[in-house]
Amino acid sequence: MAGEIDARLEKLGITLPEPPAAAGAYTQVVPVGDLLYVSGQVPFWNGDLKFVGKVGEDFSLEEGQQAARTCALNIVAQVKRALDGDLDRVVRIVKLGGFVNCPTDYKEHPKVINGASDLMGEIFEEKGRHSRFAVGAGSLPLGVAVEVEAIVQVR
Repeated sequence: MAGEIDARLEKLGITLPEPPAAAGAYTQVVPVGDLLYVSGQVPFWNGDLKFVGKVGEDFSLEEGQQAARTCALNIVAQVKRALDGDLDRVVRIVKLGGFVNCPTDYKEHPKVINGASDLMGEIFEEKGRHSRFAVGAGSLPLGVAVEVEAIVQVR
């Protein structure tokens, strides 16, 4: 039987990707007490790397937001795997950290990472409201446009 969050995903027409494997010597999710620390997720979609390049050069603000949303969908997929499929165990999205691969004079980092933040609100409603940072970077792993990490409180 689908839980409340799975039903909301279906109602919103949101499909989660397969959670990607770690690309280095780390694990994707580390549980500590009632928190899940989710490693930075890049815009993989079912094994295909998307959005390689810089926001503000190769991608528009709107495309950067889509990249951030894709990263956030991977976060939700990682959390779902860590919770044995039960997203109703999420108490709160505590924090998102967003990195934007962009030129040094780019100033729209918060708007780009809104793509991830808005998704968390859509899926988890009030439980999706979180603290956050959004910063620019000269480069990101695999040359991607955006990377997003998360801390999630669970029961």
